[in-house]
Amino acid sequence: MSIFKFKQFQIQQQNAAAKVGTDGVLLGAWVDLIPKPATILDIGTGTGLIALMLAQRSPNSQITAIEIDDRAYKQAQFNFEHSPWAHHLRVLHTALQDYTPSTKYDLIISNPPFYKEDVLSKNQRRDKARNVKHLPFDLLIKKSVSLLSHKGQLAVIIPYDSEQPFIDLSKRHNLYPIEVCRVKGNPKAPVKRSLLLFGKNESNVNSHELIIEELRHVYTSDYINLTKDFYLNM
Repeated sequence: MSIFKFKQFQIQQQNAAAKVGTDGVLLGAWVDLIPKPATILDIGTGTGLIALMLAQRSPNSQITAIEIDDRAYKQAQFNFEHSPWAHHLRVLHTALQDYTPSTKYDLIISNPPFYKEDVLSKNQRRDKARNVKHLPFDLLIKKSVSLLSHKGQLAVIIPYDSEQPFIDLSKRHNLYPIEVCRVKGNPKAPVKRSLLLFGKNESNVNSHELIIEELRHVYTSDYINLTKDFYLNM
């Protein structure tokens, strides 16, 4: 059995197409939750990692997660039911394009698939979880606009080389960047990921950088401070 243990919850992931990874932890720890959102939607929840992190950070929020893959959906459901915040979490087995709730969300969050080329592996479920054609950025943005409350925000983590195209596309749908965090593995490495937060009103963009390691397995104080409430050894 594959289990990833955090300080306040654990993730069973043996049936998940995509396992716990740094991208999800970064997004779940980084996104601004002030003021506390009353309603949160996690799109493509996988194991339920990000939704559980947000439940830990904002235990009174009502959090809905959606997942298209049946086995991942059942895995997230199990993880939610065995967490301290089971009454504030629910997961639905549905595709984003088929999701038509009456609820509006104060925060929508997603660690979307982003590989543009055909991913070559023998695991079709894993390939589906990783390829952008199964959740195109345009669909993610357009649906998010329709599901956000008046002051709602969208948070994502994507490759750095997709940052500007994603921002340009968002602006065409009247979503504007509020905060941008560019992530590097170490001081000499190129920027690898972009953490992006969007809202419905134009504003000055708060841009900053996060470096994960000073040296191999020597983490920066910024990364430790960001993730210490979750990782067991931070």
